[in-house]
Amino acid sequence: MLKEVGSKAPEFTLPDQDGVLHSLSDYRGKKVILYFYPKDNTSGCTAQACSYRDLLPQFQEKGAVVLGVSKDSVASHKKFAENYGLPFTLLSDPEAKVIEAYGAWQEKKNYGRTYMGIVRSTFLIDEEGIIQKNFEKVKAKEDASKRLLDL
Repeated sequence: MLKEVGSKAPEFTLPDQDGVLHSLSDYRGKKVILYFYPKDNTSGCTAQACSYRDLLPQFQEKGAVVLGVSKDSVASHKKFAENYGLPFTLLSDPEAKVIEAYGAWQEKKNYGRTYMGIVRSTFLIDEEGIIQKNFEKVKAKEDASKRLLDL
């Protein structure tokens, strides 16, 4: 179950695609779109990232930053960002600690197989670090445009 609306967003410090550490507290005073996605360079995750890329100026106009999180390595994120010209921060959480803290690590089923994995989820965190909205099982291609309307 996703971290609840109205609760304090769990603090974290994770490396980005360049190995630079980012903490949620670094973004106090700004709105944060924090999205969790399963895997770099897969069709759905690429579509989602590219729509955030294309709409990034509009997010910035509304005072929001976009942070993507997956279990992929820093090197994988770097290649993903370079391949698709992604101008926003991708955070590496290989141990899924932050993914779990936000409730995006859940049981999934695929072709009759049950396993644990990342449920595509997005959070809108306000300037004070409070979760304003959470969205579970978002549609990759629609996520960015819908979140823009939520700001």
